[in-house]
Amino acid sequence: MRGLIALLAAVSLLVPVPAQASEPPRTGFEKTGRWTTEAEEQAYLAATGLPVAQIGTTALGRPIQLVRVGSRSARTVVLFICSQHGDEPAGREACLIRMRSLPRNSSVAYLFVPNANPDGRVADTRGNSSGIDINRDHLLLKSAEARAMAAVIRDHRPDVIHDLHEFGPSAPYYVKDVLWLWPRNLNVAPGVHSLSESLSRSYVRPSVEAAGRTSGVYGIYVDPVTGEPVRQVAGDHQERILRNTGGLKHGMGLLVETNVDGAPAYRVDSHLKALDGTQSFVRDRRAEIEAANAASRAVRSGPIYFGGADNQPPAPGEVLTTPPCGYVLTGAQYREFSDELALHGIKSQYLRGGDRIVPLKQEARSIIPLLLDARAAEPLLKAAPVAQC
Repeated sequence: MRGLIALLAAVSLLVPVPAQASEPPRTGFEKTGRWTTEAEEQAYLAATGLPVAQIGTTALGRPIQLVRVGSRSARTVVLFICSQHGDEPAGREACLIRMRSLPRNSSVAYLFVPNANPDGRVADTRGNSSGIDINRDHLLLKSAEARAMAAVIRDHRPDVIHDLHEFGPSAPYYVKDVLWLWPRNLNVAPGVHSLSESLSRSYVRPSVEAAGRTSGVYGIYVDPVTGEPVRQVAGDHQERILRNTGGLKHGMGLLVETNVDGAPAYRVDSHLKALDGTQSFVRDRRAEIEAANAASRAVRSGPIYFGGADNQPPAPGEVLTTPPCGYVLTGAQYREFSDELALHGIKSQYLRGGDRIVPLKQEARSIIPLLLDARAAEPLLKAAPVAQC
């Protein structure tokens, strides 16, 4: 009997035991139902095994990070900017959840800035620790957070930029679960503008509405009784907002906002459904996206607009029909603002005497006058336009 037992035991060692599937890492929100803490976020990112790079440091010393999913040689790049406003946490949670489920060998590179305002998230404030609204700083780049994102856009050249936000109580007019909007700035190339609007209307909208959410265009008050638009109150052309800046830098821009009146899990899931829409858009329209971005980068002529939007004609004085050849900066101006120009990917040439000229015929054409022309709404500096370079 002892021999039989020993034999059976030996045989049992040869029988393969099914491996237990390892549990995927979970966010603090998934575990507890409360927003993921700073420490939980870092532990979660480490547990995913995904490449995490530090792209900046906040004023209070917290890291600003970039997570990559997919091949480094991918031709198509999608960038998710998560919770620029620290008191709008649902987008961050959705990004953390989504990154772990994407295929790691994908031919599309998915980049996440999972916590675009680390100091504001800890303090539960809209702005960063200096009170700067980061989503109004993508032109002048005064904050470390906006500078980090500008460097990512310059270096990774995303084809699509999906910006996740939330909107506060605005009863009785903002009554939707999810709002979305494309770049309205008139300097955005037509192909990029058109596809951005298609992304919002034809992909994000049906994705969230199929899940039982109501949705609509951001920035428009809608009468809760008639359902008719009342007036435009937000979502304008301002180039300093990431939705517009992304379009000016040749990426399909998209803002998605969830309603903070909803339960936290509902808001996070709404963002996840919107992310589904963007992923479907990239899968279905990839060739068109790449062609539109290439055409946008190749633009070297045409009018410049200092005002107006795709839903608001510019005033005559806001249209520069014959743009200059370029802008001349004094040596002192260049020394003061060379970092910002470099972060925007703007090239300049040395002139005799130490001045610099920024020719308009370059890839950054659409944003140069908005930064250097005195007629712009919020120029970085006032350079001298020249007719000939």
